Amino acid sequence: MVVTSSPGKVMSGTLYVVATPIGNLQDMSPRALEVLRTVALIAAEDTRHSARLLQHFGVSTPTTACHDHNERDKSVRLVERMLAGEDMALISDAGTPLISDPGYHLVRQAREAGVRVCPIPGACALIAALSAAGLPSDRFAFEGFLPAKAHGRRQRLQALAVEPRTWMLYEAPHRLLECLEDMLDIFGPERQVVLARELTKTFETIKGAPIAELVEWVRADSDQQRGECVLIVEAMPAPEESEGLNPEAQRVLDILLSELPVKQAAALAAQITGEKKNRLYQVALGKG
Repeated sequence: MVVTSSPGKVMSGTLYVVATPIGNLQDMSPRALEVLRTVALIAAEDTRHSARLLQHFGVSTPTTACHDHNERDKSVRLVERMLAGEDMALISDAGTPLISDPGYHLVRQAREAGVRVCPIPGACALIAALSAAGLPSDRFAFEGFLPAKAHGRRQRLQALAVEPRTWMLYEAPHRLLECLEDMLDIFGPERQVVLARELTKTFETIKGAPIAELVEWVRADSDQQRGECVLIVEAMPAPEESEGLNPEAQRVLDILLSELPVKQAAALAAQITGEKKNRLYQVALGKG
């Protein structure tokens, strides 16, 4: 229904950003269903995928595709309809829209046009994974998906090696093992990583371990390389003052770092100075 504030003046509609289940359909909220049934149009990442969800819940509202390839242009027309008084909902294939999913351009254009944007919260894979990971969650970072190509992925992991907060990423199942192997090479064997896979679904798995152990576990079981994956990574451990390097070890490490990659410099410095290789590695990462 179009609401008018005064004769002849039409108030704009509302854009509802609606979270949908990431697996278990019982996670759909009554409020989300009410919104989806009463809006004029649902903008969906994939209308064919969403049709099954909407049919399950008896939602007959018309849908339109709003995805990475058409979102900029489609948003202009959708915002015009909301300015004319229509309410709309935005959904992704699963979970909360905009979290590594389309929707940013529509939400931004709606807000810039003065359209009310209302979140309808619900399932979100990264928050569900973090809540069950057992790693510090008072401060955390989300990296979305890392680059698909090995070189870009390793560069990004090098930068994340010194991240002082718990951090998370989504990874495609066919790249999961390669990503973990890169982490092992760059972070060393002891950094804690939690794999949260197929959350809320039948074969939900949440496994935390030092990277070296987690790599072997995933490598040995191909079933762990299937489905939707979230990785939660321990922050770089803060060095304790009592474990500070002596000046000679620091000098040797600095010289080697000027000529060698971090991992190789730390290993060689350990042989020369007798310091622990992991400690030298962490110090070297802090200088990178």
